[in-house]
Amino acid sequence: MPNFALVNKEYHQDIRIITDRSAALGDNVQLAMTYPTEFRSIQSTYPIVFRKNGEDDVIPVALLGFEKDENLFLTETGWDASYIPAMIRKEPFLIGTQGDDGDPTRVLSLDMDNPRVNTEKGERLFGALGEMTAFLESQANMLEVIYEGHEQNKLFVKALLEQDLLESVTFDITLNNGERNSLLGFYTINEEKIPDLSAETLNLFNRNDMLMPLFMALASTGNIQRLIDLKNARLTG
Repeated sequence: MPNFALVNKEYHQDIRIITDRSAALGDNVQLAMTYPTEFRSIQSTYPIVFRKNGEDDVIPVALLGFEKDENLFLTETGWDASYIPAMIRKEPFLIGTQGDDGDPTRVLSLDMDNPRVNTEKGERLFGALGEMTAFLESQANMLEVIYEGHEQNKLFVKALLEQDLLESVTFDITLNNGERNSLLGFYTINEEKIPDLSAETLNLFNRNDMLMPLFMALASTGNIQRLIDLKNARLTG
């Protein structure tokens, strides 16, 4: 279980964060949540699909592998891709809220039990005078973007559902060695329904900064083949 503590210069002056990428540090994950303003970076490398997060909520995710705890972009030397999803890079931090529900204050927390947290190597959180380092400032800024991304996801998915644009999909993958992988429980955007959207609906998507993410999510599914190629290379490597 995570052991979160509010980031504090008094208690965390000597804390460092390891930024290397490895399975031992928790990077062997099959997927990572993403959000519309990140789609431009995600779609160049990863398939963007949708899945239920709990019983009702549907969220977009970057697909990294075909099996649980499989990240096909993770190698012995690190993460082999030009862009790493923000939900991966933000570890071991979490942004939360404190105070009155009507006007809560956002706070930055750190999972003290995360293997990245130590006092010997990695990026410092605070400088010699107790000032935030550039690293900590960048992490805090990224977490603000992720926080806003959760709200973007709600609006984006709501619009997709209202237009009946999400469809359940099963990815049946046959590898070069005959092994079969079936990915269940995912959704994609129904491309066949896009041409039938009215000008009013397309204009609504555009006014709400959802039109570009819509097409980026569609284009990203071509990266499924990249995952297949990476899987085949791993099996024969």
